Amino acid sequence: MLRRQKGFTLIELLIVIAIIGILAAIAIPMYRAQTIKARLTEVTNSISHVASAVAASYQENTSVWPTCNNISQIASSLGVFVPPQRISAMEATPGGTAGGLTFNIVAHIQSISAANPAIDTETIVMTGDTSSGAIVWSWSNAMTLDMAYRPKR
Repeated sequence: MLRRQKGFTLIELLIVIAIIGILAAIAIPMYRAQTIKARLTEVTNSISHVASAVAASYQENTSVWPTCNNISQIASSLGVFVPPQRISAMEATPGGTAGGLTFNIVAHIQSISAANPAIDTETIVMTGDTSSGAIVWSWSNAMTLDMAYRPKR
């Protein structure tokens, strides 16, 4: 009478290890990219809040753009808190050559990712344009931020 042994063969264990290795090779870079995008969401949300406050100020002050050269002026003039954990500096200033039709909000990123330190020195720019009569906000195409991490339109 033959006795059947219980357990896994060596080939079965090697196949399982190979599958786990392939999944880890795919999942770890995706996890890092999503972590960076999640941290950048805090930056883009802050810029959007500043854009809303700028639009309100523009409408209340009869089509005059506010000028805020740093984070403390944004907080005092526009009443918007900018979290210092992800943004090292922010300016909200009129721009453009067409009589001040455009307005730029520039945020300098800090402390986003140790895995990709090049992102920490980048800037994100949101531009408002009043040439159509209403303020139309858009993310600038002049950003040097990697395409994978740029905010959606």
